[in-house]
Amino acid sequence: MEQFKVLFVCIHNSARSQMAEAFLNKLGEGSFLAGSAGLEPGKLNQNVVTVLKEIGIDISRHGTQSVFDVFRQGKRYDAVITVCDAAKAEQCPIFPGKVKRLAWSFADPSLLNGTKEEILANTRNVRDEIEQEVLKFIAEAKQLSYWI
Repeated sequence: MEQFKVLFVCIHNSARSQMAEAFLNKLGEGSFLAGSAGLEPGKLNQNVVTVLKEIGIDISRHGTQSVFDVFRQGKRYDAVITVCDAAKAEQCPIFPGKVKRLAWSFADPSLLNGTKEEILANTRNVRDEIEQEVLKFIAEAKQLSYWI
């Protein structure tokens, strides 16, 4: 069975796209192959690493990468999903080519304020929202059997 290839894209590839990639690779049960990239790759968000570890997903060794580098490598995807928040959607990069394009809006964990516990609690909320969106994506893809 050929895997359905998905690229998740955001500004820094440090939080939202990393979480979406991890969830699709875990929950997609081998039917999907997810990657992630950003417009301006940053440093992996350690709060995201923490809240994913809480649910048994370890991304601590993941690096960040540029969407431009991914494009130059000639990688092909069946779908490209941007995960920027609605307020910054115009900055979210577009990946060229004939692919299904989707846009999901999530708060940026790197912009959260408050105490360490408040930031972690809000990062958990973003994590849970992304997980639910990935589960919906998987269910829809299975209904459209030509995807997988």
